Amino acid sequence: MTATHMHHPAHTARQEWATGLTAFAAVMLFLAGLLSLFRGIMAIAEDDVFVTTPDYVFQFDLTGWGWIHLALGVLAMVVSAGLLRTAMWARVTGVAIAGLVIIANFLSLPYYPVWSVVMITISGFIVWALCVVQRGGRPAGGVTGG
Repeated sequence: MTATHMHHPAHTARQEWATGLTAFAAVMLFLAGLLSLFRGIMAIAEDDVFVTTPDYVFQFDLTGWGWIHLALGVLAMVVSAGLLRTAMWARVTGVAIAGLVIIANFLSLPYYPVWSVVMITISGFIVWALCVVQRGGRPAGGVTGG
């Protein structure tokens, strides 16, 4: 007389995995945004932390890069709040913002090389975490989580 539901635990595990990935992406996007915000403030203030590389193809004024990183940081922090609410617009926008952070850090690589590589890596994980979860809160590829 005991009814068992074989699919319910796997479905719950998938949902928990997907929720965890989305929360991971939200927190990482917020941190990446906050760090980008700080980097932007440092660049606008023309801090001595940055390296000046002559003859770089994508050379902008340090203040220009500062405003770009500041804007991306603010947008990333706003979008991360939407990710905590698991909104679809936030997932799509989160991937776009993380992609722009990757591009901005690649283009400003000579100014702050090690940190640019760290931010590219973090943003790559954000893109992965947001893309691996399908609509409906399931991880892509049938990952069951145990």
